[in-house]
Parts: sequence; C-alpha cells; structure tokens
Amino acid sequence: MIKPVVHDPAALTTPAAPATKTDTTIMTDLLDTLAAHQDSCVGMAANMIGVNKHIIVVQMGPFAIPMMNAKITKKSGRYETKEGCLSLSGERPTTRYQQITVQYLGRNFKSQQQTFTDFTAQIIQHELDHCAGILI
Repeated sequence: MIKPVVHDPAALTTPAAPATKTDTTIMTDLLDTLAAHQDSCVGMAANMIGVNKHIIVVQMGPFAIPMMNAKITKKSGRYETKEGCLSLSGERPTTRYQQITVQYLGRNFKSQQQTFTDFTAQIIQHELDHCAGILI
C-alpha cells in the first residue's frame, strides 16, 4: 500500500528498531511507495513512511531490492557529495564511500552479503543513515 511520506525531522531522527519476520507488510508498503515516487526517488527507509523499523528499499536499475537490518561491514573510496531527500527540501553536503560491503536480510529473511559501488552504494548509505536517525 502506498503510504504518505514523512517530512517531520523529529520523526526522522529516531534510530530504527530491528526488523523481524512480522514486518513483511512494511517492506511491501515501502516497495509500493518507492514505485509511486520513482520519478523523484531511488531509495526509501521505513521511517520515511512513519514506521520506525530497520528496513530499506533500493532501486537498482529495473529492480527495487528490500534490505532488512542491513549494516555496512566494509567501505572504501571516501568522497564528498551533495544529496537530496524525498523527506527534506533541497540538497545538503555529505560524505560517502565509493564501495561498500553490506550484510542484510533479504525479502525471505535469508542472510546475504553483497558489495555495491558508485550510485547504488550511495543510495544504500543514504537510506542506512535514515535507519540510524541521521539526516543529511
């Protein structure tokens, strides 16, 4: 179900609670909401739809990939950039990494580990900041 996007910084700065197998509807809602905003959004975290759970979805080409309880285990290639956010107006400076390795639970709650680079890595870092209660 498509959910309204949260714009309240106070709601967006609370660190997320771990996701559980009972949170699959949240994952579906995130995927639906991301699809509804595909013209201006490439990733979302659950707090952006008002749910304080550690779930993100990331647009990777034609596929939107959900990640639960994701954490970056390795990073390299630090750089400075500017980013926008569907929940906030304008762009802000931030530090990102060119390549990251992420451990996460996939759609079926099976543990996965993958290395991401470039723009996909940047999207994941942005959404994981949301889960940590960090706004750019």
